[in-house]
Amino acid sequence: MLNVKITSRTRLGFIGLGYLGSRIVGRLAAAGFPLIVWDRDSRKAAQVTAPGVAMAATAAELARNVDAVLSCLADDRAVEDVYFGAGKVLGTDGKYRTIVELSTISPGTAGRLYAAGEGLGVSVLDVAISGSTPAAESGTLTLFGGGERAVFEAAEPIFRAIAAQWFYMGPSGSGVAMKLVVNTLLGLGMQAIAESLALGSRLGLPHDLLFDTLGKTAVVAPAHAGKLASAKRSEYAISRAADAEGFRADLERSGAPGALDACYRIRGSH
Repeated sequence: MLNVKITSRTRLGFIGLGYLGSRIVGRLAAAGFPLIVWDRDSRKAAQVTAPGVAMAATAAELARNVDAVLSCLADDRAVEDVYFGAGKVLGTDGKYRTIVELSTISPGTAGRLYAAGEGLGVSVLDVAISGSTPAAESGTLTLFGGGERAVFEAAEPIFRAIAAQWFYMGPSGSGVAMKLVVNTLLGLGMQAIAESLALGSRLGLPHDLLFDTLGKTAVVAPAHAGKLASAKRSEYAISRAADAEGFRADLERSGAPGALDACYRIRGSH
């Protein structure tokens, strides 16, 4: 497949301007990349004020006018809609030859996107993100990539603008597979912390002292420290979901359904 070297003059199209996507766009613009952006919610697109960033009216219009397409979307359904459904990115006759898909999706969805791109002469990478909104803003994300190694290496100027480290994990689906591994560890760690806090509370340890002391021990990983501080204040991100649909969206962004699905498939193969 054609391997296109990406430089700071490569015109990028970015789809998805949520918490992470909007900040990644800011980093790419600051690095000098010419950008066209689009989001299903036009209000989000209007909030992007970085210099050198143009707005597209549709995802298909974006794809017709860029050299590479990046996307950072909520879930598998959003990705499939943008590339195969209403967005028609893969059905657009444009000059782009690289897709860098940054969403937390299943390895199966990543594989379908890769195969569809291959049939059109388009290289597709699944590059999963590990990191918070502040990390996206400061350009210190961690990235896990799946797809062809040469394409991954050619895209390094993009990674350099948004991340502190990036790892090539293997063929298509390997990047998001690694993200499921990381999120599983994160979730299990938080569950263990919750059980430990419940034990400490039942044993009569003072609430604030229990949280503060545990947070300063070596057993609490940096990724858990911020969540521990929020729990101390009884602030839980999931509580912002006011209905079942909001809860589903939060759960899918965590990668938990994908991890469970992977476990069931592995178990069924033995």
